[in-house]
Order: sequence, then structure tokens, then C-alpha cells
Amino acid sequence: MPVVKFFAGLDLAVCEVRNLKRKGSDDMNAKTKLFLIITIILLYTIGCAAPNIKLFPDASDPLREFTLQGTDKGKLLIIPVSGIISDVAQKGMFRVKPSMVQEIVSHLRLAEKDDEVRAILLKIDSPGGSTTASDILYHEVMAFKKRTGAKIVAVMMDLATSGGYYISLPADSIIAHPTTITGSIGVIFIRPKLTGLMEKIGLGVEVNKSGENKDMGSPFRAATKDEKMILQNLTDTLGQRFINLVGKHRNLDQKTLKDISSARIYIAEDARQLGLIDKVGYLSDAVSTAKSLAGLSDDAKVVVYRRILNPNDNLYNTSTIQYGGTGMSLVDLGLPETLTSLRTGFYYLWSPAAVEK
Repeated sequence: MPVVKFFAGLDLAVCEVRNLKRKGSDDMNAKTKLFLIITIILLYTIGCAAPNIKLFPDASDPLREFTLQGTDKGKLLIIPVSGIISDVAQKGMFRVKPSMVQEIVSHLRLAEKDDEVRAILLKIDSPGGSTTASDILYHEVMAFKKRTGAKIVAVMMDLATSGGYYISLPADSIIAHPTTITGSIGVIFIRPKLTGLMEKIGLGVEVNKSGENKDMGSPFRAATKDEKMILQNLTDTLGQRFINLVGKHRNLDQKTLKDISSARIYIAEDARQLGLIDKVGYLSDAVSTAKSLAGLSDDAKVVVYRRILNPNDNLYNTSTIQYGGTGMSLVDLGLPETLTSLRTGFYYLWSPAAVEK
């Protein structure tokens, strides 16, 4: 029955198109009505047909290995880390895109089953993300490295700030492009405030609570002095965890750690001089470094895991599900990503970069 409804809906839409053509109508209102009719029919029928018809590849499709270059034994796996780091799946109209945490852990689990995978190249282009999601990926990469003995190299693209830098810490070598922006080593607590707006429109919220701090951080009222202190202490604690891990993995002196604790950003060469990265180079340099560290030949296979075949595939493709780096959307509201994807919480994130489309 769902399949019948799907094709019946398409047939109705086609009939409407033929009727307009027969009338020779160029009327904008007629075209608008037709568009709405087709949209409603498709939304309804696709929803009904979903159990039987899948229009696009999604997270339910298995990851498959594709070789980008090389023929010798031994493999270098490239794992893209693109966008805001999160453990929340992205739900679209036609597909559910797995969270970054889910996707990267899936890559690591699959690689662990292949003895030929001797090195992992984390290709990072991220402003960071939530503290927990960043820490999970850090932990998973560390655990993978310990279990397999594989070498890890991180290569930074446009951005590898905050959580994007955090997840690179387990790497045996960190390489940044000459134009990479990195750093922003710290934490930020983001929450909306609606008190001013609510006063203007005459709205209020009544709260019954069992403890004085139960609604701490509420967007509906101003924070008290004690609440601000508690939230700042939490923020400082999470920030210090980040600083401590940087000191542990990068073997930095206290003066350098104090300098980077301001959470400022750095261009690649400045980051190298501080010891935050190992060298400045390009993606091809990172591939060569990873092969060398793992004892692989120059012609060892460079592989990726994807759910679809990409014609003319190469090292710079970050897609695992669909063409391009972003999901498909029929309606773009033009809202900054911060407004549409970030929830109240603590983030290892350079927030100005999070609003870029």
C-alpha cells in the first residue's frame, strides 16, 4: 500500500503539470500552487513509503573500503574530521546523518579488524565541539592506538581549534598547512538568555524547585553571584583538563602552557614554534610522514571508508555518505550553525568559527 500511494502521488503531480501545460499558463500563482501540491504529495507519500523505498544512502548503509592510491601491501587509512564535533545525529528530511562521534568510531572499529591498516591519518577541519564528544574521540583514538599499535598522524586543514586540536593530541605527529588556524585551547559555556526579550513582551516563567541551585543556568532569569562562581569553576576545571593534556602530550614547559591558556588562536608557523604542532606542510607530506612512521612503502595503499562510490576520488574528498561535505536540505533558513546545532552546555570550541556556513 505505501508503494502504491507513492506512485499514485507522483502520477497526480504529473497530471497537474500536463494540465498547466495544456492551458499554457505562465501564471505565478498557478505555479506556486503546483509546487505546494507536489511538495505535500511527495512529503506524504515518501513518508508512507519509507519502510520500502530508500531514496538516498544513509547511516544504515555499510562503510566500504576504497583505494585512493598505491598498490603495495599495508594500508594508510584517512579519516575525515569535518565540522562541529558532536555525538548528536543530524536528522534531515530524507536521511539521518550519523554524528561525528558515531562515524569516526565506526571507522576505527572497521580498521581494527584489518591487520593491513598500519597507520591512521586524521584529516581535521573543525572548530571543535562539545567537551564530552571531543573527549570521547580523544579516548577512542588513544584506545585504538593502544590496541592495534598503529601509528596516528593528524593533519590540520583550515581549522583545528579547541576540540579540533584536542582530538589530535594522541597523534605521533601533528602537521598543519601553512594557512591552518589552530589553538583556542580552552572551554566555553554557552547558554541562551531570554530575560530581556521576555520582559519586553510581558512573559514570565514560574518555577518550583527542591534546591536553590536546581534551575542554575536558566535562560529565564539572571544568574546570581554564587551561580556565576559555580559555573566559572566548572568552566575552569574543564579548561584545566585540556591544558593538562596538552602539557602531557606535547611536553611543553610551564611558560608555554601559561601562554596558550589564554585560549588565543595561532597561525601554523607560530603553533610550530610553540610546540603545539610538529611541522608545517601539506596533505601529501602528512601521507608520507604516516607511511614512514608505520614502516610502509611509498606505494602502500591509501584507503578511505565510504558508503558510496565517488568518481575521480582523491585525498581531499571528505564525504562518506553523499557528494560534497554537507547534507541536502530543501529549505535553508540561513541561520548560523551555532543557532541550529549547539545546545546549552560546555564546549571545546572556537565559537566565531562555528557560525560559518
